[in-house]
Amino acid sequence: MKKILQYLFDYKTLSKEQAKEALINISKGLYNEYEITSFVTVFLMRSITIDELQGFTDALLELSVKINLGDDLLDIVGTGGDGKNTFNISTLACFIVAGAGQKVAKHGNYGASSISGSSNVMEQLGYKFKSDETFLKKELDEANICFLHAPAFHPALKTVAPIRKNLGLRTFFNMLGPLVNPAKPAFQLLGVYNLEMARLYNYLLQQTGKAYTIVHSLDGYDEISLTGDTKVFSDKGDYIATPEQLGKRQVEAQDIFGGNTLEEAAKMFKKIIKGEGSWAQNSVVLANAAMALNCTGKYKTYKDAFDEAVDSLESGKAYQSLQKLISLNYDLG
Repeated sequence: MKKILQYLFDYKTLSKEQAKEALINISKGLYNEYEITSFVTVFLMRSITIDELQGFTDALLELSVKINLGDDLLDIVGTGGDGKNTFNISTLACFIVAGAGQKVAKHGNYGASSISGSSNVMEQLGYKFKSDETFLKKELDEANICFLHAPAFHPALKTVAPIRKNLGLRTFFNMLGPLVNPAKPAFQLLGVYNLEMARLYNYLLQQTGKAYTIVHSLDGYDEISLTGDTKVFSDKGDYIATPEQLGKRQVEAQDIFGGNTLEEAAKMFKKIIKGEGSWAQNSVVLANAAMALNCTGKYKTYKDAFDEAVDSLESGKAYQSLQKLISLNYDLG
């Protein structure tokens, strides 16, 4: 690692192969925590290159637990690290999408720089993390959704989890999460916290041939926040959309605050999924769910996808999906 660090400290960048090898060696425990922290810090001080991001992605996928959950899956995921501490918008949107009949393999992790990441809130709600393919398929069949806790599938992430938590800053690992869903979903809505990252992802995802949509709220959120305009990239092109176009009207930052504790986050989650959220909370979740549904190509227009999302929330289908998923997990004892 010392050679790699010296190389990086000389303002050089890694090739795809070097990046892949470095991350594989991290996962094998070949480096101590100080070396890993130094390595991670390099990428806090400069932008990651496409080759480095691709190399890290290839390493995690090669090392990951392999599963086959079928085709036609969707994921909604944000990079995290935007420092905004919103409620669990992406995870709620996943249940609305599941309630609308689209199968979801949600990939997530504990919050590294926020109070409640998707894994935090799912754990609070009673979900038990697992990597058993048979049971995950059962969840998909019965609840239209399963949850893939990243450390259960990516050994390298377990190695660096304490370091990420202690740093409390967004690192390149935030960037890898959306690219390494072990279920390899056919459709993906991906939220990022800056335009540079959006362009990186856009380039990488173009190579996959999959249907994807990348969203970045221009005031810094890694999701459709409705607090301002949203830049949208997809396999079909890019554009800027207003809050009015995506969610009827603009909301204020304080309307989508996620609370100060995990308990608050889970309580807010349950309130919103039951259809009892505020107008602003509902609108933001519906906009993200609608954009995800629209990504599948199964709707003629964004409005059709939005109407489907509204029906899923207001009819109780989204809440039923959550109830079914958690009841299956209670059966695990």
